[in-house]
Amino acid sequence: MLFTPSETKVVIVGGGTMGADVAAVCARGGCAVQVMEPTTERRALLPDYFANTMTDLGYEHRLHLLSTAGSLEEIDWSEVDLVIECVPERLDIKQELFAKLEQYAKPEAVLASNSTSFPISDISAGLKTAARMIGLHFFMPAHLVPCVEVVYGAKTSPMVGESLSRLMTACGMVPVTVKKDLPGFLANRLQHALSREAFAMVDAGIASLEDIDKAVRFGFGFRYIAAGPAMQRDHAGLDVHGAGGATIYPTLNNSPDIAKCLSDRIASGKLGMKTGEGFYSWTADTMKAERERYQEALREGLKIIQKDLPQID
Repeated sequence: MLFTPSETKVVIVGGGTMGADVAAVCARGGCAVQVMEPTTERRALLPDYFANTMTDLGYEHRLHLLSTAGSLEEIDWSEVDLVIECVPERLDIKQELFAKLEQYAKPEAVLASNSTSFPISDISAGLKTAARMIGLHFFMPAHLVPCVEVVYGAKTSPMVGESLSRLMTACGMVPVTVKKDLPGFLANRLQHALSREAFAMVDAGIASLEDIDKAVRFGFGFRYIAAGPAMQRDHAGLDVHGAGGATIYPTLNNSPDIAKCLSDRIASGKLGMKTGEGFYSWTADTMKAERERYQEALREGLKIIQKDLPQID
């Protein structure tokens, strides 16, 4: 199995923000991409979104590779090489979809899930062709964040994972292989380890949310654009890290429960920008300004690491 972008037909199931951005990633690499979005209103917005996104990425010449469909039945499955599921994060929805895909897609087509949490082994449970099913986890916004996790299920064929990693590299992404299918995969486990400690310190009155955000952005987090934790330890010295760990590890939070500052807000319906308040308060104007600042910061970050990223033909 070998994916060559110019010869690869991709179907994205779900045309929400994540699905639309994943489609742009595949199209910029040269894949022909069809986005299946059943909602008429959302589907009508996709052409303009694609035009703006591809222009922003500098690949407007590949806009013609993007198209839409309103149902699985509208797709010519004989031509499809890869399906990427980007439907709502509910296991029953994903399982039902994969059961249908197993029937629609030709036997050699790869079926991938962008699930953020459900193991591909659970999504593909009971299906006959689980060897071709794999996790392909992007990070929002997918067209700006270069990393993508290639997550092997218990039955995933290594050839499927290797071929998908090569395709993602050709599309300008940086694939990381997750060899065992566990909750949160790789990056989300690291993120949650940080968040658990951060929010525990808020509960304990050690620091404010604002100061924690500053410590990450302007302190150790700033260095992550240059090197990951293993490379940073080589810079600093493993003996220094080992000595610090011996002192710090016994006092780190290891509770199986989420922090009170988080659970209280969830219980009160304070879910972030979507409800106007989360850890911070939001108005339409401040949300717009923050989203623009956030996107611009990601674009500037991309410029810094551009020479470290795979080049697209």
